Amino acid sequence: MLTVHAAPLLLPLGAAAVAGGAVAVDGDRIVALGPYDRVVDAHPAARVRQWPGVITPGLCQRDGAALLTRLYHPDPREADELGEHPLTGAEFQRLGGLLDGPRRAGSVRRGLQRMLSHGTTHIAGGFTEPAVRTAVRRAGLTELPPAGPSSDEPSLDPFKRGRDLPGSAHGPLAVGARADLAVFDVPDEAALCAAGARTCVATVLGGRLVYRRR
Repeated sequence: MLTVHAAPLLLPLGAAAVAGGAVAVDGDRIVALGPYDRVVDAHPAARVRQWPGVITPGLCQRDGAALLTRLYHPDPREADELGEHPLTGAEFQRLGGLLDGPRRAGSVRRGLQRMLSHGTTHIAGGFTEPAVRTAVRRAGLTELPPAGPSSDEPSLDPFKRGRDLPGSAHGPLAVGARADLAVFDVPDEAALCAAGARTCVATVLGGRLVYRRR
C-alpha cells in the first residue's frame, strides 16, 4: 500500500526544509518527497497519515551495544520492584545471576522497542551475543559497525551523542532509499535538538509504522 506521511515541516537533511512537507512510501522505499500538495497530486490513491511537528530521517543509535548489554530494561510487571527506567551501573550489577536467558532476552526486546520510540532506525552494533543479534535482526533495524567507545552514560536519545540532526540521523531522505523516517512533535529543527528524541510520535522502519505514540 502506498502511504503519504505529511507534517508541517519536512527536514530531509542536506537540503532546505520544506514547509507543509510530505514523504510518499511504497513498500519499503521512498517514492517521492517534497511539498504536500505536489506529493499527493502525484499519488492521489495513497493513504495519507498526518503528523504534528517535523518529519526527519530515522536516527542512528551509536550506543546500541551498551544499551542492550549493559542495561536492564524492566518489564512493566516489574515496575513495583525495579521501577520503569533502565537499570545501569551498580543497579544492573546487583541483578547479577537473576538475569537468566529468557529475562535477558526480554530486556533486549524491550530495549529495542524503546529505541524505536525514540525514532531509531539504525544501530551501531558489533554484537557478539547471538540472542542480541537475532533480536536486532527481527526488529528490522539496520546494524552499522561499532561507533567507537560507548558513552559513560548511554542514553536512548540519539541526540545526547549526536547533538544535532546531521550528527544523529542515519542519512538523508531520498527517493529510492529505504523508507526509514521519524516524526517529532516539535516546531522546528532547533526545538528538536533542544528537546531530543523523547518527542517522537512515530517511527517508520522499512516502510512499516513500527511505533506510534498513543
